[in-house]
Amino acid sequence: MLRELAPQVLGILVRRYGQFDACEDAVQEALLDAAVQWPGQGVPDSPRAWLVTVAARRLTDHVRSEHARRRREETVAARAPADEAVVPAPGEDRPGDEDDTLTLLFLCCHPSLSRASQLALTLRAVGGLTTAQIAAAFLVPEATMAQRISRAKQRVKAAGVPFRLPPESERADRLRVVLHVLYLIFNEGYTATSGPDLHRPDLTREAVRLTRALLRLLPGDGEVMGLLALMLLTEARRPARTGPGGRLVPLAEQDRSLWDRKAVGEGAALVTAALSTAPVGPYQIQAAIAAVHDEAPRAEDTDWRQILALYGVLLGLEDNPVVRLNHAVAVAMVRGPEAGLALLDELAADERMAAHHRLSAVRAHLLEEAGDHACAVAAYRAAAARTASEPERRYLEERAARLDK
Repeated sequence: MLRELAPQVLGILVRRYGQFDACEDAVQEALLDAAVQWPGQGVPDSPRAWLVTVAARRLTDHVRSEHARRRREETVAARAPADEAVVPAPGEDRPGDEDDTLTLLFLCCHPSLSRASQLALTLRAVGGLTTAQIAAAFLVPEATMAQRISRAKQRVKAAGVPFRLPPESERADRLRVVLHVLYLIFNEGYTATSGPDLHRPDLTREAVRLTRALLRLLPGDGEVMGLLALMLLTEARRPARTGPGGRLVPLAEQDRSLWDRKAVGEGAALVTAALSTAPVGPYQIQAAIAAVHDEAPRAEDTDWRQILALYGVLLGLEDNPVVRLNHAVAVAMVRGPEAGLALLDELAADERMAAHHRLSAVRAHLLEEAGDHACAVAAYRAAAARTASEPERRYLEERAARLDK
């Protein structure tokens, strides 16, 4: 609940007062107060109004203590609604206190920020990811990411960015960043980059919720439809991805009867509609690939030739190391593991992927398929040493141990 409410409360405060960085600090303090007080005192009848009230008081306190100028105090007081200090009755919200999450998304993706800063700030302010999680998503040190987020907040403040949806002329470019951010939030939830759990369902649910809200705002956008389809088709497999004790179960070994067929149906319908009515984009193609996997009754029934063809289209739209890695897997499934391994050798020259555990994990699997068990064991162990995810590490170590007997 706090994860869902946090961007809404932040949006309300930024719309009222501006000062993005100060408002975010105030909201974080209000969330901390809630985490401390609510377990003992109970959740208030109107949780969002409680958070808005506490955060607004914190913001006013900061203005007084940090600036100590009567003029600034008067400015804040003059802009504050007269009923700010009173929590509305249950079920009531103040006028204008609607969900501003989407506006906040576009604010964080303002063109005055670099692309990397847009992604990082949105993941922090809207997605609720920690700095460490965002750093892992971007493959950079945590300290670097902390500085990037701080600079982004200062840039938003200095630019005086208005709190409203962008004009039509700017929406397309900023929408691409928003979609990428939602994609990263979902990925962090579906396969956590660190920690004891493979999944973080709170993040996947929030990513799906925000993408549904974005589709309501832009109902005809093919890439928004494609991203939502991709999320649904991927999330549908989650019930089968772990076994006893949280053990990771790879796609080929999953019990497909556990998959959420309602989500599969909705995702497949969305991607079909998007591909037939809108210009083709990378999220639509990724969703189409996910649909081919999900619609196969058994792993051995998967149409890998169709998947390989779709990856060829995707490479033409979005050529990056992750797409190339997945393309190599599809090549191996169609043309044999040696063909896939040859493509991995090319990828190893990319410093962004050379030390990543996924490259070593795929190499290990293809070496195992090719019958080179000694090299596969070494690659599995190298991949296990490079991942911070405990379920992934256990799975990779188990694969190595099984081959090393």
